[in-house]
Amino acid sequence: MALPRVLLATFGLMPDGEPGGVLVVEALARRGVSAAWARWDDPSVPWERADLVAVRSTWDYQRRLVEFFTWARGLGVPVLNGVGAFEWNHDKRYLLALADDVPVVPSMLLADPRLRAGLSRAVARWGELVVKPTVGAGGTGLLRVTGPEDPELMGLTPGPWLAQPVVESIGTRGESSVVVLDGAVVVQIDKLPAPGELRVHEERGGTSRAVDVDPACRDLALAAVAASERLLGHRLDYARVDLLEIDGALVVGEVELIEPGLYLDLVPELAEPFADLVVARLATR
Repeated sequence: MALPRVLLATFGLMPDGEPGGVLVVEALARRGVSAAWARWDDPSVPWERADLVAVRSTWDYQRRLVEFFTWARGLGVPVLNGVGAFEWNHDKRYLLALADDVPVVPSMLLADPRLRAGLSRAVARWGELVVKPTVGAGGTGLLRVTGPEDPELMGLTPGPWLAQPVVESIGTRGESSVVVLDGAVVVQIDKLPAPGELRVHEERGGTSRAVDVDPACRDLALAAVAASERLLGHRLDYARVDLLEIDGALVVGEVELIEPGLYLDLVPELAEPFADLVVARLATR
Protein backbone atom coordinates (compact mmCIF):
# COMPACT_ATOMS: atom_id res chain seq x y z
CA MET A 1 0.00 0.00 0.00
CA ALA A 2 1.33 3.44 -0.91
CA LEU A 3 2.03 5.88 1.89
CA PRO A 4 -0.56 8.65 2.36
CA ARG A 5 0.71 11.72 0.53
CA VAL A 6 0.45 15.23 1.90
CA LEU A 7 1.35 18.34 -0.06
CA LEU A 8 2.42 21.41 1.91
CA ALA A 9 1.67 24.57 -0.05
CA THR A 10 4.26 27.34 -0.08
CA PHE A 11 5.21 30.21 -2.43
CA GLY A 12 8.01 31.00 -4.84
CA LEU A 13 10.38 32.75 -2.44
CA MET A 14 10.29 29.77 -0.06
CA PRO A 15 10.24 26.67 -2.27
CA ASP A 16 11.32 24.52 0.69
CA GLY A 17 8.60 25.91 2.93
CA GLU A 18 8.54 28.09 6.00
CA PRO A 19 11.66 28.30 8.21
CA GLY A 20 12.17 24.85 9.68
CA GLY A 21 9.80 23.30 7.14
CA VAL A 22 11.94 20.18 6.74
CA LEU A 23 11.03 19.30 10.33
CA VAL A 24 7.38 18.87 9.31
CA VAL A 25 8.34 16.54 6.45
CA GLU A 26 10.53 14.49 8.80
CA ALA A 27 7.89 14.33 11.53
CA LEU A 28 5.31 13.09 9.04
CA ALA A 29 7.74 10.51 7.64
CA ARG A 30 8.17 9.08 11.14
CA ARG A 31 4.39 8.61 11.18
CA GLY A 32 4.32 6.81 7.85
CA VAL A 33 3.18 9.81 5.81
CA SER A 34 4.94 10.99 2.66
CA ALA A 35 5.01 14.79 2.52
CA ALA A 36 6.53 17.38 0.21
CA TRP A 37 6.56 21.13 -0.15
CA ALA A 38 5.11 22.52 -3.39
CA ARG A 39 4.54 26.01 -4.76
CA TRP A 40 0.83 26.72 -4.83
CA ASP A 41 1.12 28.40 -8.25
CA ASP A 42 3.19 25.65 -9.89
CA PRO A 43 0.97 24.17 -12.64
CA SER A 44 3.08 21.00 -12.80
CA VAL A 45 2.16 19.92 -9.25
CA PRO A 46 -0.40 17.05 -9.23
CA TRP A 47 -2.48 18.39 -6.36
CA GLU A 48 -5.37 16.10 -7.25
CA ARG A 49 -3.24 13.07 -6.37
CA ALA A 50 -2.66 14.20 -2.79
CA ASP A 51 -4.59 12.69 0.09
CA LEU A 52 -4.50 16.04 1.91
CA VAL A 53 -3.27 19.58 1.27
CA ALA A 54 -2.00 21.84 4.04
CA VAL A 55 -1.75 25.51 3.12
CA ARG A 56 1.35 26.68 4.95
CA SER A 57 3.63 29.45 3.68
CA THR A 58 1.63 30.86 0.74
CA TRP A 59 2.76 34.30 1.78
CA ASP A 60 2.07 36.08 -1.51
CA TYR A 61 -1.61 35.17 -1.79
CA GLN A 62 -2.87 38.60 -0.67
CA ARG A 63 -1.44 40.13 -3.84
CA ARG A 64 -2.98 37.41 -6.01
CA LEU A 65 -6.38 36.75 -4.46
CA VAL A 66 -8.25 35.71 -7.59
CA GLU A 67 -5.51 33.25 -8.59
CA PHE A 68 -5.16 31.90 -5.07
CA PHE A 69 -8.85 31.23 -4.50
CA THR A 70 -9.26 29.76 -7.98
CA TRP A 71 -6.43 27.36 -7.14
CA ALA A 72 -7.79 26.53 -3.68
CA ARG A 73 -11.35 25.92 -4.86
CA GLY A 74 -10.13 23.68 -7.65
CA LEU A 75 -7.96 21.36 -5.56
CA GLY A 76 -10.58 18.64 -5.34
CA VAL A 77 -8.97 17.06 -2.26
CA PRO A 78 -9.32 17.72 1.48
CA VAL A 79 -7.63 20.92 2.68
CA LEU A 80 -6.82 21.64 6.32
CA ASN A 81 -9.26 24.25 7.70
CA GLY A 82 -11.21 24.23 4.43
CA VAL A 83 -11.37 26.78 1.64
CA GLY A 84 -14.50 28.34 3.16
CA ALA A 85 -12.47 29.35 6.20
CA PHE A 86 -9.89 30.97 3.91
CA GLU A 87 -12.57 32.97 2.10
CA TRP A 88 -14.01 34.23 5.39
CA ASN A 89 -10.67 34.95 7.03
CA HIS A 90 -8.80 36.75 4.25
CA ASP A 91 -10.80 39.96 4.86
CA LYS A 92 -10.36 41.60 8.27
CA ARG A 93 -14.07 42.38 8.40
CA TYR A 94 -14.35 39.02 10.16
CA LEU A 95 -13.32 40.95 13.30
CA LEU A 96 -16.65 42.79 13.22
CA ALA A 97 -18.46 39.44 13.36
CA LEU A 98 -16.21 38.05 16.10
CA ALA A 99 -16.89 41.12 18.25
CA ASP A 100 -20.32 39.72 19.10
CA ASP A 101 -18.70 36.80 20.94
CA VAL A 102 -15.22 37.79 22.12
CA PRO A 103 -13.44 41.07 22.93
CA VAL A 104 -11.63 42.39 19.87
CA VAL A 105 -9.73 45.58 19.09
CA PRO A 106 -12.49 48.18 18.50
CA SER A 107 -12.89 48.51 14.73
CA MET A 108 -14.88 50.65 12.31
CA LEU A 109 -15.32 49.83 8.63
CA LEU A 110 -14.43 52.65 6.25
CA ALA A 111 -15.51 52.59 2.61
CA ASP A 112 -14.54 54.83 -0.30
CA PRO A 113 -17.72 56.93 -0.66
CA ARG A 114 -17.76 57.99 3.01
CA LEU A 115 -14.09 57.77 3.95
CA ARG A 116 -13.78 61.35 5.18
CA ALA A 117 -16.93 61.17 7.30
CA GLY A 118 -15.92 57.78 8.66
CA LEU A 119 -12.48 59.03 9.65
CA SER A 120 -14.03 61.99 11.42
CA ARG A 121 -16.33 59.70 13.42
CA ALA A 122 -13.49 57.35 14.31
CA VAL A 123 -11.25 60.21 15.47
CA ALA A 124 -14.07 61.63 17.58
CA ARG A 125 -14.47 58.22 19.21
CA TRP A 126 -10.86 57.15 19.68
CA GLY A 127 -8.47 60.00 18.91
CA GLU A 128 -5.36 58.88 17.03
CA LEU A 129 -6.09 56.00 14.68
CA VAL A 130 -4.58 53.09 12.88
CA VAL A 131 -6.05 52.70 9.39
CA LYS A 132 -5.39 49.47 7.51
CA PRO A 133 -6.82 47.79 4.41
CA THR A 134 -9.26 44.99 5.18
CA VAL A 135 -7.22 42.70 2.91
CA GLY A 136 -3.50 42.57 3.56
CA ALA A 137 -0.77 41.05 5.68
CA GLY A 138 2.50 41.91 7.36
CA GLY A 139 1.30 45.38 8.30
CA THR A 140 1.38 46.47 4.65
CA GLY A 141 -0.69 49.60 4.13
CA LEU A 142 -1.04 50.38 7.84
CA LEU A 143 -1.14 54.12 8.58
CA ARG A 144 -1.19 56.03 11.86
CA VAL A 145 -3.34 59.13 11.44
CA THR A 146 -4.87 61.90 13.52
CA GLY A 147 -7.74 62.92 11.24
CA PRO A 148 -9.06 63.21 7.69
CA GLU A 149 -6.52 65.94 6.87
CA ASP A 150 -3.50 63.92 8.00
CA PRO A 151 -0.83 63.92 5.24
CA GLU A 152 -0.14 60.25 6.03
CA LEU A 153 -3.36 59.49 4.16
CA MET A 154 -1.57 60.34 0.92
CA GLY A 155 -0.12 56.82 1.22
CA LEU A 156 -3.50 55.14 1.62
CA THR A 157 -3.75 51.85 -0.26
CA PRO A 158 -7.00 50.75 -1.98
CA GLY A 159 -9.91 50.15 0.40
CA PRO A 160 -12.10 49.29 2.08
CA TRP A 161 -10.29 49.84 5.37
CA LEU A 162 -10.63 49.31 9.08
CA ALA A 163 -10.06 52.17 11.51
CA GLN A 164 -8.92 51.19 14.99
CA PRO A 165 -7.62 53.10 18.00
CA VAL A 166 -3.85 53.16 18.46
CA VAL A 167 -3.03 50.47 21.04
CA GLU A 168 -0.23 52.10 23.00
CA SER A 169 0.56 48.93 24.96
CA ILE A 170 2.08 47.42 21.82
CA GLY A 171 5.18 49.50 22.52
CA THR A 172 5.56 48.13 26.06
CA ARG A 173 3.72 44.82 26.45
CA GLY A 174 3.79 43.96 22.76
CA GLU A 175 1.58 41.32 21.19
CA SER A 176 1.04 37.67 22.08
CA SER A 177 0.48 35.12 19.33
CA VAL A 178 -1.12 31.87 20.48
CA VAL A 179 -1.03 28.86 18.15
CA VAL A 180 -3.92 26.38 18.38
CA LEU A 181 -3.62 22.95 16.74
CA ASP A 182 -6.54 20.52 16.76
CA GLY A 183 -8.27 22.42 19.55
CA ALA A 184 -5.25 22.65 21.87
CA VAL A 185 -2.93 25.58 22.56
CA VAL A 186 0.62 24.48 21.71
CA VAL A 187 2.69 27.65 22.08
CA GLN A 188 2.62 31.35 22.90
CA ILE A 189 5.00 33.70 21.11
CA ASP A 190 5.41 37.18 22.57
CA LYS A 191 6.44 39.89 20.13
CA LEU A 192 7.75 43.42 20.56
CA PRO A 193 8.02 46.07 17.83
CA ALA A 194 11.08 48.14 17.07
CA PRO A 195 11.18 51.53 18.85
CA GLY A 196 8.61 53.87 17.36
CA GLU A 197 6.87 51.07 15.44
CA LEU A 198 3.39 49.61 15.90
CA ARG A 199 4.07 46.52 13.79
CA VAL A 200 5.74 43.58 15.52
CA HIS A 201 6.82 41.74 12.36
CA GLU A 202 10.48 40.74 12.30
CA GLU A 203 10.95 42.19 8.82
CA ARG A 204 10.06 45.55 10.38
CA GLY A 205 12.53 45.19 13.24
CA GLY A 206 10.31 43.34 15.71
CA THR A 207 11.51 40.57 18.00
CA SER A 208 9.80 37.31 18.96
CA ARG A 209 10.33 34.77 21.73
CA ALA A 210 8.54 31.69 22.98
CA VAL A 211 7.13 32.00 26.51
CA ASP A 212 5.08 29.90 28.88
CA VAL A 213 1.43 30.02 27.88
CA ASP A 214 -0.45 32.56 29.98
CA PRO A 215 -3.79 31.10 31.15
CA ALA A 216 -5.70 34.25 30.20
CA CYS A 217 -4.14 34.22 26.73
CA ARG A 218 -4.97 30.54 26.35
CA ASP A 219 -8.59 31.03 27.34
CA LEU A 220 -9.18 33.98 25.02
CA ALA A 221 -7.43 32.27 22.11
CA LEU A 222 -9.61 29.19 22.50
CA ALA A 223 -12.72 31.36 22.81
CA ALA A 224 -11.79 33.17 19.58
CA VAL A 225 -11.30 29.87 17.76
CA ALA A 226 -14.62 28.57 19.10
CA ALA A 227 -16.39 31.75 17.98
CA SER A 228 -14.84 31.40 14.52
CA GLU A 229 -16.03 27.79 14.35
CA ARG A 230 -19.58 28.84 15.22
CA LEU A 231 -19.57 31.47 12.50
CA LEU A 232 -18.14 29.05 9.93
CA GLY A 233 -20.23 26.09 11.00
CA HIS A 234 -17.37 23.61 11.22
CA ARG A 235 -14.36 22.64 13.31
CA LEU A 236 -11.02 24.30 12.57
CA ASP A 237 -7.77 22.37 12.34
CA TYR A 238 -5.40 25.19 13.23
CA ALA A 239 -5.28 28.89 14.06
CA ARG A 240 -3.04 31.63 15.29
CA VAL A 241 -4.70 34.16 17.56
CA ASP A 242 -2.97 37.52 18.12
CA LEU A 243 -3.76 39.21 21.43
CA LEU A 244 -3.23 42.78 22.61
CA GLU A 245 -3.93 44.60 25.84
CA ILE A 246 -6.25 47.62 26.05
CA ASP A 247 -6.86 49.29 29.41
CA GLY A 248 -5.50 46.24 31.20
CA ALA A 249 -7.74 43.73 29.38
CA LEU A 250 -6.82 41.27 26.64
CA VAL A 251 -8.47 41.66 23.25
CA VAL A 252 -8.18 39.81 19.96
CA GLY A 253 -6.22 41.66 17.30
CA GLU A 254 -6.35 39.01 14.61
CA VAL A 255 -7.26 35.37 14.00
CA GLU A 256 -5.19 33.78 11.24
CA LEU A 257 -6.77 30.70 9.67
CA ILE A 258 -5.02 30.55 6.30
CA GLU A 259 -1.24 30.36 6.55
CA PRO A 260 0.10 31.11 10.03
CA GLY A 261 3.75 30.21 10.49
CA LEU A 262 4.48 27.47 13.01
CA TYR A 263 7.50 29.32 14.51
CA LEU A 264 9.60 26.22 13.92
CA ASP A 265 12.73 28.38 14.02
CA LEU A 266 11.88 29.28 17.63
CA VAL A 267 10.16 26.05 18.73
CA PRO A 268 11.27 23.18 16.46
CA GLU A 269 9.27 20.63 18.43
CA LEU A 270 6.01 22.16 17.12
CA ALA A 271 6.50 19.98 14.04
CA GLU A 272 5.32 17.05 16.16
CA PRO A 273 1.79 18.23 17.11
CA PHE A 274 1.30 19.53 13.58
CA ALA A 275 2.22 16.11 12.21
CA ASP A 276 -0.19 14.52 14.70
CA LEU A 277 -2.94 16.82 13.41
CA VAL A 278 -2.26 15.81 9.82
CA VAL A 279 -2.30 12.10 10.68
CA ALA A 280 -5.60 12.53 12.54
CA ARG A 281 -7.19 14.24 9.54
CA LEU A 282 -5.90 11.60 7.15
CA ALA A 283 -7.60 8.98 9.30
CA THR A 284 -10.99 10.67 8.81
CA ARG A 285 -10.79 11.49 5.11
